[in-house]
Amino acid sequence: MKKSIFFIVVASFNYCLSFSQSIATSPYSLYGLGSLYDSNFGIIPALGTTGIALSSENFINNKNAASLVDIPANNFFFEVGGTGIQTSFEDNSRKESRNNSQFSHFAFAFPINNKSAFSVAMMPYSSSSFKISELKIPIIDGADAYYYLDVVGTGGLNNFDFSYAYKLSKKWSLGFSASVLFGNTTDKRTFTINNSNTTIEKEISYKGIRPIVSSQFKINPLLTFGLNVKAPSRVNATNKQSVTVVSGSGESNLETDKLIDTDDFYLPMEIGVGFNKVFKNKLNVSFDYEKKFWDSTNQSDMYGYFSNQEKFSMGLSYIKAKTSRNYLDRIKFATGLNYDTGYLEVDSKKIQDKSFSIGASLPLDHLSSSLFISYTYGQKGRITDPLIKENYHKLSLNLNLDGIWFVRNKLE
Repeated sequence: MKKSIFFIVVASFNYCLSFSQSIATSPYSLYGLGSLYDSNFGIIPALGTTGIALSSENFINNKNAASLVDIPANNFFFEVGGTGIQTSFEDNSRKESRNNSQFSHFAFAFPINNKSAFSVAMMPYSSSSFKISELKIPIIDGADAYYYLDVVGTGGLNNFDFSYAYKLSKKWSLGFSASVLFGNTTDKRTFTINNSNTTIEKEISYKGIRPIVSSQFKINPLLTFGLNVKAPSRVNATNKQSVTVVSGSGESNLETDKLIDTDDFYLPMEIGVGFNKVFKNKLNVSFDYEKKFWDSTNQSDMYGYFSNQEKFSMGLSYIKAKTSRNYLDRIKFATGLNYDTGYLEVDSKKIQDKSFSIGASLPLDHLSSSLFISYTYGQKGRITDPLIKENYHKLSLNLNLDGIWFVRNKLE
């Protein structure tokens, strides 16, 4: 078992480094660092993304590092996940669909002793993937002269996360995380006026570190409260720009990989609170509230503004019997709701996101190895000039493998 897990860990880590950037395709990824992506482990996607007060007893709970102290002694958790997304985009004049599927995360976690635990995870942080073709823009407001704009964007940021948890008492635990953010985005814009094309291509590299402090407090074995605080952080940016002009007289390169001054990106203070209540060891009810203070970053984008964001999520799960010999009794079923006010404000309108999810946890052994399957349907934005509406269907598969380590074999 140890050798199998080690092989999977190494193979997945190499895979993550190669393919861990873009996960979603959305016109709204034009803004800032792109569309921010929440990697959710285990059964969390099926619970409306609630998890701040959930335990890590059966999977790695990446929503709250303090929960890692619940991993059973001598157990080693390894998890890898993937996501498939089908999205339709609609505005006042047309509708189109896109499909995308990719790695979503890789992580492993284990207890250090009976009071502390550690985890490492690699996941996407943001995705910048968009395409705008032949956008007609007046050269001067009210004039009949126009130019056409084509824009293509790719790339995104990765999140390499290190977490440590410590149990202060039987009821109270603390978690500390460091999120190392790195990656790059490319933005290629072609301006066409008559028979002349001017192409400006930018490649922006980002890097930064974000500290996170979390806590969980168990009022009793059936009721838990959680807290997450993400510190405001600066993501340093380096911009290289190339400019090419093509006209009737030929092609000329005005700039090639020239370093251009660009603003660093600032992540806001984030605070999240949650609770989880268990009824008769069968029904779980969880609720999370999160707020991100974007106003305090004093940032804006060419096309919009960043404003304070709130998230509300609720989840329900049910399992008939954890230790039953009947396999069906050990399947955990889950459902959830999520409402996100969004942080982008375009033409005084927020880009809201609403979703509904269902899923199940399928046990693979009598430890904690499980396959987590979830389906999410959501809507983002609205049909109004200049906004569009996104309808998306998302299928998430998370595989958690549990191995027993550091235990000597006993001879009969």
